[in-house]
Amino acid sequence: MKLWNTRKGLFLTHDHKVYPVPETGLDALLHLDDLLGYLQQVVGRGSVAEELAPEDLLAPIENQEVWAAGVTYYRSRDARMEESRDAGGGSFYDRVYSAERPELFFKATASRVSGPGQPVRIRRDAHWSVPEPEWTLLINPRGQIIGCTIGNDMSSRDIEGENPLYLPQAKVYQGSCALGPAILLAEQPLPPSTVITLVVERAGASAFSGSTTLAELKRDPVTLVEYLFRDNHFPHGVFLMTGTGIVPHDDFTLAEGDLIRIRIDGLGELVNPVTRA
Repeated sequence: MKLWNTRKGLFLTHDHKVYPVPETGLDALLHLDDLLGYLQQVVGRGSVAEELAPEDLLAPIENQEVWAAGVTYYRSRDARMEESRDAGGGSFYDRVYSAERPELFFKATASRVSGPGQPVRIRRDAHWSVPEPEWTLLINPRGQIIGCTIGNDMSSRDIEGENPLYLPQAKVYQGSCALGPAILLAEQPLPPSTVITLVVERAGASAFSGSTTLAELKRDPVTLVEYLFRDNHFPHGVFLMTGTGIVPHDDFTLAEGDLIRIRIDGLGELVNPVTRA
């Protein structure tokens, strides 16, 4: 089952049919003890809606925060070390990659998140910006993983590379995050063979493309969630981006007018145009 947030409310898709989720929002759903059971009741009512219009889709978020994990793939470790070598921060990322404690950082409030088809932004004061396609977990207030979606952790690599302490400025700004198109509700995680692909289109042609699989993810998702919830409370639930294994080559940077396509097996495709903040 997949949960969709639209301008007309929440909808559920199951077996190629569309069902309206009555009089509730994502915040309320995440507090249910048996979310899947409730949604099965929605399907059982047999109230089928019309097909969802792409122009009506919104980011599948209400009042949740978005957090992110860093340096969870070997490719990401290498890229972070290279971009910060001149600033003396290269060894930090190598040590984080092999440490027991993961890197976790705040990414976005709901108001900073873009949905399907909505623009993501590159900072005005950045000269080296990239998308970061990420398998993104949805966790309820009790710390239980209940589903997942596609995330784009937009990053200003030159700002972070200048000094690791500039990470919040490189990562957190208006339009720096995208989620969607829907939430896959499942009690089991996606298999390690799941493929993640990224394509950046420019003037109708591919300017960059790459792929990875969840088998390359070093950190166990359950462990990431456990660390996130240590001495932390998320009354509306939380999204957690699990890191990226696709990093464009060093001479690539996003440009205004680019189109970012992120596809994850089983989750669909998240597409966002690029503009400047």
